[in-house]
Amino acid sequence: MTGTVIFDPLLPWAWLIALAVIALAGVVLALVRSLRGWALRGAAALVVLAALAQPSYQVEDRAPLSDIVILAEDTSASQGLPGRTEQTAQAADALETQLAARPNTEVRRITVPDAEGDGGTMLMRALSDALAEEPQARVAGIIALSDGQVHDADMALALPAPLHLLQSGFADDWDRRLTVVGAPAFAIIGEPVILTLRVEDMGAAPVSEPFAELDISVDGEDPQRFRVPVGQDIDLPVTLPHGGRNVIQFTTPTQGDELTARNNTALIQMNGVRDRLRVLLVSGEPHAGGRTWRNLLKSDSSVDLVHFTILRPPDKQDGVPVGELSLIAFPTRELFMEKVEDFDLIIFDRYKRRGILPALYLENVANYVRQGGAVLVAAGPDFATADSLFRSPLGAVMPAVPTARVREEAYRPKVTDLGERHPVTTNLPSRGDWGRWLRQIDVTPNSGNVVMSGIDDNPLLVLDRVGEGRVALLASDHAWLWSRGYEGGGPQLELLRRLAHWMMKEPELEEEALTATASGQSMQIERRTLSDTVPPVTVTAPDGTTTELTLRNVAPGQFIADYQGPEIGLYRLENGDQSAVIGLGPAAPREFINTVGTAELLQPAIDSTRGGALLLEAGLPDIRNVREGRPAAGRGWIGLTPRNAFETRDVRATALLPGWLVLMLSALFIVAAWLREGRRR
Repeated sequence: MTGTVIFDPLLPWAWLIALAVIALAGVVLALVRSLRGWALRGAAALVVLAALAQPSYQVEDRAPLSDIVILAEDTSASQGLPGRTEQTAQAADALETQLAARPNTEVRRITVPDAEGDGGTMLMRALSDALAEEPQARVAGIIALSDGQVHDADMALALPAPLHLLQSGFADDWDRRLTVVGAPAFAIIGEPVILTLRVEDMGAAPVSEPFAELDISVDGEDPQRFRVPVGQDIDLPVTLPHGGRNVIQFTTPTQGDELTARNNTALIQMNGVRDRLRVLLVSGEPHAGGRTWRNLLKSDSSVDLVHFTILRPPDKQDGVPVGELSLIAFPTRELFMEKVEDFDLIIFDRYKRRGILPALYLENVANYVRQGGAVLVAAGPDFATADSLFRSPLGAVMPAVPTARVREEAYRPKVTDLGERHPVTTNLPSRGDWGRWLRQIDVTPNSGNVVMSGIDDNPLLVLDRVGEGRVALLASDHAWLWSRGYEGGGPQLELLRRLAHWMMKEPELEEEALTATASGQSMQIERRTLSDTVPPVTVTAPDGTTTELTLRNVAPGQFIADYQGPEIGLYRLENGDQSAVIGLGPAAPREFINTVGTAELLQPAIDSTRGGALLLEAGLPDIRNVREGRPAAGRGWIGLTPRNAFETRDVRATALLPGWLVLMLSALFIVAAWLREGRRR
């Protein structure tokens, strides 16, 4: 039990002080006037002021509380490096036993796992959560067993007791690290992009050659090996081979005694984009639909359009001398012989043979298709005549044969069953509400895929692959009716946009494709196909193990599956004749960017509490008691600050000046002063 005098004033202290000043002034005045009762008057005033202060004697029944020591054990991924797990676990067990054996001490043991995603080691956040559950006045010390690679060390945290770091690892630890700096998310196809790489040794690295081997692989292909300097930034030009996602893997071989190989590999995923899409539009004659094609292509800022319109065919004899025409001669030979391969897409809109483009030019266009080019034919009535483009060398790559019949009647274009699964025509907006077209060229398909049909289910849009290239035939010149809103119109711009981008081999419009989307260490696998079924997909993990996943059908021609990757790295996917690669996890896991133990990151927090950092390799330190504010660590020892906390079980308070006593004393002193001063008279 402890006893103390406490005050519970009836008036604010400021008022009591003011009253005390007034009383003192009265006593001084009485003294100056030689009143014999001044002392008694002062005693009376003092009793009244003391009563107003309401003093009491308080007795507390206290129970002492034990000190709390927080023991934080780092179990993050970097603690799994050779020797650290056992070293840390054994030290934590021994410390817990040693602390529990101390009198008046409790241990709160917490673990610090990997943070979600790639957050790393959040030691300070874990300490903040642990301290929030404990009375601050009872915490005598905080001991962290970690390699010191903490990723929230700059977190502002008021620690109520000394913080000590017992660092795991060994003095001869070293590691070789490969890092990639500033990899862009996008790059232009065919143009080099500069990546900055660095191979460096950390810790007690042995003396070795100043060069290291570096393997570079694109999309899982066989790697190319280079020799690069160690400890220097390397600017490496990389050219993306194709559009869409490109997975580039950089690897430096593992050295025999380095800590880990997890940071010897870096995965970079970049999307390849075209700088400019070069399109050649050849209009056989001016018509309402020609402007539709031009507006579509000109509305896309990424398209460079060359438009070739035949306004004055050779058979038109109007008597105007050529020299007086205001038009310039179009460079047909340069376009169709010398620079045809510079175009990504060639569109023939209602073109017929008129002798303007010789057969040699059209044969060159056919070869351009076979070698990877793209040609779109928007057929008009002339496609069914003897002057049809089909009757030229370009007919060898056409997916359909004209029957010489042109049908002039109203119909609604519709998507075929196959078209429901093709990316060009699947899920087109406003299905069933499309306006009618008024003309269709009758054709018979001989190859390719019919994705749209018209009158009597005859082919309207046929897509085909020829060699390395692609060909599309639109058997009508009335797509422009949709853009004019005829009978409600239709998705003309969306259809033609998809069609043009499919022909230019945009990855998102491939009808046979195997792709995957990564989120952390999870991926969603998507298989697009024109078939009704697909076989299971085989996933090959970085360690070579394989897993077969059954794909579920979620839409026509679309199958998906979800997969949780067991580790970070490059995964290979195979499904029939389709294959893909994808990287799971960050380019370099945060836990393995720096693997050599250090106290540098936690040193500011340790110094602010006058704690210490010691190596576990040197053995467990002694534990001593130190006074608050004194250095709490030294060679081979760490200190705890006893808190002497207690719990108050009972409180009893006794008034020192009860009312009757105050009344009696004040009256006594006042009467005595009156009598003393009265006798003087």
